[in-house]
Formats: sequence, C-alpha cells, structure tokens
Amino acid sequence: MGSRRKGREKALQILFQLDFKNDDIEAVCNDFWKRQPTSPIVQEFAEKLVRGTVANRESIDQMIVLTVENWSMDRLASVDKAILRFATYELMYMPDVPPKVTINEAVEVAKSYGTDESGRFINGVLDKIREKIGKSTASPLPETGER
Repeated sequence: MGSRRKGREKALQILFQLDFKNDDIEAVCNDFWKRQPTSPIVQEFAEKLVRGTVANRESIDQMIVLTVENWSMDRLASVDKAILRFATYELMYMPDVPPKVTINEAVEVAKSYGTDESGRFINGVLDKIREKIGKSTASPLPETGER
C-alpha cells in the first residue's frame, strides 16, 4: 500500500475523531500520532488533508450538500462523510492529484472502512463533484482557510 493511501486512511481516522469530539485539531492530531506513529511522509500527507479539509470545511460541505440532493450532512454515515470531505478537498484544492486518482483512492478507502454500499456511493458523489468543478472552473479554487 502506498504512502498516500495510508495518509488518506489516517486522515479519515482523524477527521472521524474531529467530527465526534469537535476538539482542537492540534490536540487530536498530537494524540493520534502518539497512539499511531507512522512515517513522516504518511503523517505529512494526512495532516495536509486534515488541515485543508478543516480550513475549507464550509465550502467543502456546501459542495457535498449541493451534490447529494435531498440529503443533509447529518444524514450521511460518519465514515462516508469524512471520506467525502477529504476527497472533495483533494478535488477542489489539490491540482497536483489527478481527479481519477482521488476518486479511486477514496472508493478503496470506503470499501475498507465503510459499509457495503459506501464505495459505490462515494464514487457517484465524487464523480458528480468532479463534473461540477470541471464545468465551473478551469483552475483550482483558492483556499479560504488558514494553512
């Protein structure tokens, strides 16, 4: 398994914790890395996803809600929500990662951590988000949050 896949899995776990604890990102990350040490490359990528997702959460959640018609963020399974958030961050703000890679990786993470339907659901939502972004902008969107 590649370091970016591992980073995405770690990001999922941290975002999942943040969703429940609603705690300080620094405290959650520090505690997480103490309990689950990993390589610096994996940690750096995971933290980039987590911090970017948290900093841009409002625009990310808005994009997800606009895409999953008749669903609110509260109705989404927690694992699916965390995966959609970090993958949408990648699609919107990380132009160096090809959209197909982002979607495929998110689907694989969903298959490992979500329900039987998660992979298909994540794939459909992210593909629609990719289409929306492709139609609305030719370049990556500027980040709204702090780094």
